[in-house]
Amino acid sequence: AHRPERRHPCPTCGKTFKKKSHLGTHLLTHTGQRPFPCPDCPKTFASRANLLRHRLTHTGQRPYQCDRCHKRFTQSSSLRQHLLLHTRRHPHACPDCGLRFRRPHRLLLHRCRHTGEYPYKCPDCGRSFLLRRLLDLHRLLHA
Repeated sequence: AHRPERRHPCPTCGKTFKKKSHLGTHLLTHTGQRPFPCPDCPKTFASRANLLRHRLTHTGQRPYQCDRCHKRFTQSSSLRQHLLLHTRRHPHACPDCGLRFRRPHRLLLHRCRHTGEYPYKCPDCGRSFLLRRLLDLHRLLHA
């Protein structure tokens, strides 16, 4: 199968795109421009597609539905991620809510959300974090 070449490189970071319009949207990530405002709230977006996806949060629309359990989603990517729960082996179940995980460490991290006990504690103020990198960022505040 022939795949189109990625002929449009970003002059800032070198990432390449198949379509010039995708490069144009990507360039906004470097400039910080967000020319697509939401008419319903103060949020702004770098692309029209992101604005349209966001607007679903105001309407409550969830156009993507799982054909197995009928759960609905605002984004097709969320539905695709959800479908993995039905198609892949997830042997590690949370005893509190039933959510299932493929890897035991992901279940352990998830359980922290129920208990409120997080594994990474700041030695300066005692605040706890789910991820080490979040603790590291927090500790910069004390420096």
